[in-house]
Amino acid sequence: MLQCENCEYFSRDGRGRPVLACDPFGAIKEPECLLKWQFLRLDQLHRSYEALLDLHRRLAPLQERMMKHMERELDEADQADTWKRSAEDEKEPNDNEEDNDRDGARPWR
Repeated sequence: MLQCENCEYFSRDGRGRPVLACDPFGAIKEPECLLKWQFLRLDQLHRSYEALLDLHRRLAPLQERMMKHMERELDEADQADTWKRSAEDEKEPNDNEEDNDRDGARPWR
């Protein structure tokens, strides 16, 4: 079996991690190369996922504060509009009664 260090498609990145430049659809020298290539891709995927989780962990406190602020703003807006809703609630039953009186029929729905 050919060792990766002896292959022309092998190199190392700045951190010393192995990098395979071989193409799994054409430039694979031995069947074991494909397994190694898959293993390295899974390792890259895992590192990317860990970085994403780290980002979400750092953003979580900020998102929590934003959500609390938005909830407080919405509650304040609802409280400010209570006078409108109470006026509309009182007005609606009167509108239906007026329609009944004018037409002598049931209100259309």
